[in-house]
Amino acid sequence: MSTSLWTGTVSISRLRASATTWILIISFGGIPGHGKSVAFPQKDFHGCFENLYYNGVDIIDLSKKHTPQILVTGNVSFSCSHPQIVPVTFLSSRSYLALPGTIGEDKVSVTFQFRTWNRAGLLLTTQFQHGPVALVLVLNDGKLRLSLSQPGHPARDVTAGAGLSDGQWHSVSLSLKGNHLNVIVDGEAASVAHSLHGQIDSGETYYLGGCPDNSSGPGCGGPLAGFQGCLRLISIGDQAVDPITVQQGSLGTFRDLQIDTCGLTDRCLPSYCEHGGECFQSWDTFSCDCTHTGYTGATCHSSLFAQSCDAHRHRGDSSGFYYIDSDGSGPLGPALVYCNMTEDTTWTSVQHNGSQLAKVKTSNGESPQPVFFKYTASPDQLQAIINGADDCRQELVLRCKKSRLSAGHDGTPVSWWVGRTNETHTYWGGSLPGAQKCACGLQGNCLDSQYHCNCDAARNEWTSDTVVLSHKEHLPITQVVMRDTGRPHSEAAYALGPLLCSGDNSFWNSASFNTETSYLHFPTFRGELSADVSFFFKTTAPSGVFVENLGITDFIRLELHTPAEVTFSFDVGNGRCEVTVRSPTPFNDNRWHHVRAERNVKEATLQVDQLPSKTQAAPADGHARLQLNSQLFVGGTATRQRGFLGCIRSLRLNGLALDLEERATMTPGVDPGCPGHCSSYGHLCHNGGRCRERPRGITCDCAVSAYDGPFCKSEISAYFGTGSSVIYDFQEHSNYTASKNSSSFAALLHEGLTLAGEVATLSFRTTGMPSLLLYVSSFYEEYLSVILTPNGSLQIRYKLDRHQEPDIFNFGFKNFADGQLHQVTIHREAAVVFVEVDQSARSQVVLSSGTEFNAVKSLILGTILEPPGADPDTLRAGLRGFTGCLSAVRFGPAAPLKAALRPGGPVAVTVRGHVAAASSCGESAGPGGPAREATRPLAGGAGGSGPTDAGEPLVSTDRSGPAVIGGVIAVVVFVLLCLTTIAARIYQQRWLYQKNESTVPPAGDSAETALKSELNVQSSVSESQREYFF
Repeated sequence: MSTSLWTGTVSISRLRASATTWILIISFGGIPGHGKSVAFPQKDFHGCFENLYYNGVDIIDLSKKHTPQILVTGNVSFSCSHPQIVPVTFLSSRSYLALPGTIGEDKVSVTFQFRTWNRAGLLLTTQFQHGPVALVLVLNDGKLRLSLSQPGHPARDVTAGAGLSDGQWHSVSLSLKGNHLNVIVDGEAASVAHSLHGQIDSGETYYLGGCPDNSSGPGCGGPLAGFQGCLRLISIGDQAVDPITVQQGSLGTFRDLQIDTCGLTDRCLPSYCEHGGECFQSWDTFSCDCTHTGYTGATCHSSLFAQSCDAHRHRGDSSGFYYIDSDGSGPLGPALVYCNMTEDTTWTSVQHNGSQLAKVKTSNGESPQPVFFKYTASPDQLQAIINGADDCRQELVLRCKKSRLSAGHDGTPVSWWVGRTNETHTYWGGSLPGAQKCACGLQGNCLDSQYHCNCDAARNEWTSDTVVLSHKEHLPITQVVMRDTGRPHSEAAYALGPLLCSGDNSFWNSASFNTETSYLHFPTFRGELSADVSFFFKTTAPSGVFVENLGITDFIRLELHTPAEVTFSFDVGNGRCEVTVRSPTPFNDNRWHHVRAERNVKEATLQVDQLPSKTQAAPADGHARLQLNSQLFVGGTATRQRGFLGCIRSLRLNGLALDLEERATMTPGVDPGCPGHCSSYGHLCHNGGRCRERPRGITCDCAVSAYDGPFCKSEISAYFGTGSSVIYDFQEHSNYTASKNSSSFAALLHEGLTLAGEVATLSFRTTGMPSLLLYVSSFYEEYLSVILTPNGSLQIRYKLDRHQEPDIFNFGFKNFADGQLHQVTIHREAAVVFVEVDQSARSQVVLSSGTEFNAVKSLILGTILEPPGADPDTLRAGLRGFTGCLSAVRFGPAAPLKAALRPGGPVAVTVRGHVAAASSCGESAGPGGPAREATRPLAGGAGGSGPTDAGEPLVSTDRSGPAVIGGVIAVVVFVLLCLTTIAARIYQQRWLYQKNESTVPPAGDSAETALKSELNVQSSVSESQREYFF
């Protein structure tokens, strides 16, 4: 054993000759200053080194021999006069050390040092020789608690220290003398007085670390486990304990101890916790705290977030802000983006700190300072998002007044922008990189044909160039510089939109395996300490290997073991480990299923779809490294047996996406891509929307739905004012659809417009009564009407024979004109009608007036004037019309509100009066709420180029001047005309109303007024008509 007393510094110099000469100096015991004034925060080491080796070389031995490579500085001797400290290791929770006390002393005194990773454990217990007084010292939650107890008396406790389970040495001194109990931890004292009876004397036996089996002494046999860790410098009374004598059997007894060494293992060095997870440990294991990291799992390896907005879309998520993790378990963290789910595209929007219009000015003739754009994602995250997208673009609006983008005819740029790689670019939107032309220059429609950009005309008025930059290798924009603002009255401004990217080229990257002997091969999978594999698969085969990689003895494999079992197996040198997920339904149903397997030093997990994940713990202190050396086989094995038949998609290994399609194009028996997504994602289309296949994913066709949006979930709502109506003509619809031959329903309409059954839905919110919610007419004076009676109750009336009275269905006496949202669904099959109200009240009735709805003519929402053949109550409700909010109106394939509010379709819809689009009828409207809905501003400025009549760009200022005055005059004239028209219409309706029924209560002035007012009008029920109450 080489031992040295160190009070100086020893340095080793190693010289290597190469193209560059360098010197490596390694110092022990201190840091040499080489004659320079260098200050270091730590003092040189003072103490002893033993067995000091570097790369197998005995440094102490070389120092004794005065080897030239060894430089010794200061007082270094080759002997150690310090007393040797002998630690004791308590190897298990059953370990203990029993030491005798000092007989005849009227005090208790114990000192020692300990270190441990465990937060709890029994450190010391003893019972006095005279009287049942017990002293117990425990480690609890990283703190020491000393308890003194006696039967019949309350225990006295002292708590000292904190964070003592940190693996460092901590000193403890406890004493009991007289009526004071003291404990000192690392020099900090705590004490408490006691009033116990009996003689205070030294205990007969002191148990350290635990108790013998079947011991009934104080602190033994309780829930607290024994101490696991190390003790040293133990003293009982005033006598130091020599552990060597204990080892030789000359002093005390013990069990399961390791003497003369501290066998405490630091399991957090190195830390296996990834992505910033905090490592905690105990005697035999470690754990990772993944809080606020964005990752989860035993080692914080797996990302909590989806890889892209496309992945969110195909989970059924709506537009909103989301964190996405482009590389999964890779080194990049999650980034905050906005996912905009449009009807046919998913856009990933990355915001920045400069979204407002920025004016460029000069101060004292100096050049303006450029603005640096900082995005909500880091440069590496931005690059990952852009690389994974199919298309990226960024809109830049340039506003100029006597300010040019390029100076003169020589084309010297005075404005430019800087991209992701800090390269300067002078080309503008719609043009190829390098071309100094704006979009108008390429399209030939600039204001001045001599120039390639509107701004270059340098007019003494505000002009603009709105450009879209789409060369994604240069995006995003990090700076915009406009320098031609030094001339008198020259100004410039610009506004930069967010980075927009669409598509995810890895989420839909797939391959079809057509034979059992076909496979794709990739480089060896490197996942020694942590490895995860994730992918989608679909198949009709009963079994097959998805992924396999082999080593000399190690391997990793994922396979469909049976039709209802997916198995994850591997070997890292501890024997074969296998984790299996079983499903109650087969996996070979030709639908996409998601698999994610992870293996780390602590455990292996397997998750398939939303089934409960399966986990198997790794053996303690076993082999940890997965060592592979063969190629990675996808869809097969090295032996060409048990190959997979079907499709694999979005394969990722440790967050790295593999390009299956590229490899499949050059592999026999494997085709790139895999069609057929609606069987798996068709459930995302709601409310009658139809799933449409795309090469990469699906879209929801909402043409026959009363809803729209990417998943046909956005209700189409409208506020109806007094006297307003929407009229949908079935004849025009049938003519168009019959010519297209697009549906059997359309053909049925065309053949006489006769219906043997239909489904009608609507939602409404109103306080007006009576009200007409829905009226469907025919050429034969047959009809369906849904009304609210004068007392607010709901009635449905079917008249399917012009010669009979209508069938009337009353839904109790509940007032539905209560300002709340209500839903109604009517489903007729011949003479049987099923009605559901508010998704709870379900009823079934049988019609007596007929089984077919003949010659269907039109559907009307709101006010109708004298419909032929209608009963008096329907006439009364029709004259009153409807004031309030209607949404999700559908009759068969007809969606009248969608046709009215989404113009451009094949069906002509007549809108009369005040009908305004609303975001949702379910939203409660405060004062003025509906009015605000009705006057939502339209989106403007969709990327055009040219002169602007808005004057100077707005930068947090208000505009004023003649333009505003003119606008006000125009608005006043428009309002007067509208008031005149409304007054005339109200007069006409009042005359017609008085002609038909003089007892109808007056209507409200608008939809807004109707929703705020409460009308309490009693109604009478006609006894001459058949009615059904349920």
